[in-house]
Amino acid sequence: MANLIDIRRRIRSVKSTQQITKAMKMVAASKLRRSQERVLAARPYARTLEATLAAVLTRVAPREDGTPLHPLLETRPAKRALVVAVSGDKGLCGALNTNANRATGQLLRDLTARKLAVSLVVLGRKGVDFWKRRSVPIVDARPGIFQRFDYQTAARIAREIGTRFTSGDFDEVWVVYNEFRSVLSQVVEQRRLLPLALPAAAADAGDALYEPSAEAILSRLLPRNLEFQLFRVLLEANAAFYASQMTAMEGASKNAAELIDSLTLTYNRARQAKITKELIEIVSGAEALE
Repeated sequence: MANLIDIRRRIRSVKSTQQITKAMKMVAASKLRRSQERVLAARPYARTLEATLAAVLTRVAPREDGTPLHPLLETRPAKRALVVAVSGDKGLCGALNTNANRATGQLLRDLTARKLAVSLVVLGRKGVDFWKRRSVPIVDARPGIFQRFDYQTAARIAREIGTRFTSGDFDEVWVVYNEFRSVLSQVVEQRRLLPLALPAAAADAGDALYEPSAEAILSRLLPRNLEFQLFRVLLEANAAFYASQMTAMEGASKNAAELIDSLTLTYNRARQAKITKELIEIVSGAEALE
């Protein structure tokens, strides 16, 4: 009897867990749709902004003294590097956060091998919890950033990073994040944010006219580009989190269903064996009385 009671109790427990995982899957699917729409809307703007900057850059003559056209474009001997590590605020999303933290660790080792002093800006609670137990200096930590974030949040962080770069605190700035490819595919990406590396301009970009001047447009667009690129990174990471969580919860629900079927089969077999045993005892007792 005790065995049957334990099995029934476990079946009820797994069913309760299955209800939770199904609910979390539905919530993640709902939030994924909105996050995916924001990502898909941001990508063309980000590409166009970079292409426009590259075109403007071709119209600006290099300075005679060799100084960079903008502080965000300055390339200097690298001694200190800043890594922006982006992870999720919550778990139950498969290996998403683990992959991001592992890729960040690999990048830190690569930068250290180049004799660079490395520091971290950590965005996301899971990353903060992971890296605060390590020996890498953290200059800024933002747990819970995805609970409520918008362009202004990303812009403030980007301006702080830009100020640290232009003041000489860091010579390179890198970012590691999960990029949303599809519902079933989220890929860890790493890219250099500063100094800005722009794509090659289109061949006919020189036909454009600039007002008030190419230099003035460049000085306005470069900080905006940094802000929007970081905003896009956060959008990608947020969409990747919900996609990974939805997939993980769907898999957990299927596993729970399989476990329920297996436990039900075990319960029925145990119950049948118990009934058979009782029948044998009854028959044996009746024969003994004859």
